[in-house]
Amino acid sequence: MELRHLRYFVAVADAGSLTVAAEQKLHTSQPSLSRQIRDLEEEVGVQLMHRSAQGVELTSAGKAFLDHARMALVQAEAAKEAALRAAQPARPVFALGFMSGAEIGLLPEVERVLRDEFPGIEIRLSSDYSPVLAKTLMRRKLDAAFIRPEEHMEDLIYRRVRTDPLILAFPADHRLASLTAVAPQEIAKEAFLLPSKAAPAVRRVVLEYFNRAGIDLKPEHEVHNVVHAISMITSTRAVMLLPAYTRNYLPESIATRPVQGEVPTLDLVLAYHKANKSPVLKLLLSRIGKLAGTS
Repeated sequence: MELRHLRYFVAVADAGSLTVAAEQKLHTSQPSLSRQIRDLEEEVGVQLMHRSAQGVELTSAGKAFLDHARMALVQAEAAKEAALRAAQPARPVFALGFMSGAEIGLLPEVERVLRDEFPGIEIRLSSDYSPVLAKTLMRRKLDAAFIRPEEHMEDLIYRRVRTDPLILAFPADHRLASLTAVAPQEIAKEAFLLPSKAAPAVRRVVLEYFNRAGIDLKPEHEVHNVVHAISMITSTRAVMLLPAYTRNYLPESIATRPVQGEVPTLDLVLAYHKANKSPVLKLLLSRIGKLAGTS
């Protein structure tokens, strides 16, 4: 018994006709197909089909045989696919995280770098708050992530990608729009929005900046991300310090200005677990300098 006998039998059973199966499914002659079915019945030892002018009808033995024939064909195809997969080299997988918004500038170049060296690589992407990605790295659920340096993550190693200056954002018709740069004392006179604890690195830099400037900051609201910041700046007419790259996402209704004097800054880093020895990670680390100029 050969697999072709099983394929022919299933095709005839599905079509309900030797002629239809021969011409439309198997592209062979009806006499040749009839001979193959007879050979199968001789091999099995029982009649599997009743032939008539109206077509074919399975015997009780044929109905029992049909289920097993289908299963055998499925298993044969699965065996073929398993063999083909085993013959192919293992496909590398790299799980990469991006702090929300950072992927817009970085992802195209990161993908180009990785796919040039590992053409078949599967890149699994995650986007979230920086602290969430850091904790995921600690659990070894990510290979690397573009985040802010987070505190109390002793098992993580950080490689600086770039340094983002902070800029001031406010409604486009705000009085500060008439200035070319804004001194911290001017900000102290305005309703202020502070990054929430969901973004602890940015929050820390902002608070330290005003502390050095001798300003007792009394924020009216806290915001969780850039989208929330846009909404709150627009609705409350408050001002806020944001990383400079976010100006690419701000609507025309929001203006930005640099800070006068000392400029607060925040590093964007590529973070990874110290035990990670991935060759893909090694490649990415070797191209940090190129990535720094992509945003």
